[in-house]
Amino acid sequence: MNLKRKSKSGFTMIEIMVVVVIVAILAVIALPTYLNYVKSSYASEARTVMSNINNASKMYYQTKGEWPSEVDQLERAGQLDVSRSTKTKWSFRIELNDEGGRITATSSEDMSGGAGHEVVYDADIGRFTGYGSPEGE
Repeated sequence: MNLKRKSKSGFTMIEIMVVVVIVAILAVIALPTYLNYVKSSYASEARTVMSNINNASKMYYQTKGEWPSEVDQLERAGQLDVSRSTKTKWSFRIELNDEGGRITATSSEDMSGGAGHEVVYDADIGRFTGYGSPEGE
């Protein structure tokens, strides 16, 4: 009698479960980082426009002797051009004065990340905070 052992190929259920658990752990670790990256990319458009608003406001002040109160003033004066798609995603509020001030962008329903998110540029210290920033909202 020849008792040869039959070789089985494939994976056991335990091996498959171990792989699934490892993949799940990696997903749990990577997901928050990915979500922060997505928020930051959504907010980058607002941060870019806010920097442009800050620079245009300084030029407006040098030309007119007063600080602008809204983006439309800067556009009418030829100091700034904000695309229509950006205006549908974000609304901007300018609160600048001789000591500094701030510019705030608030997202609308048209922004992929959702409505009600705020990005704030503090002109006193030249720093962005809020949505998409490392410290969050």
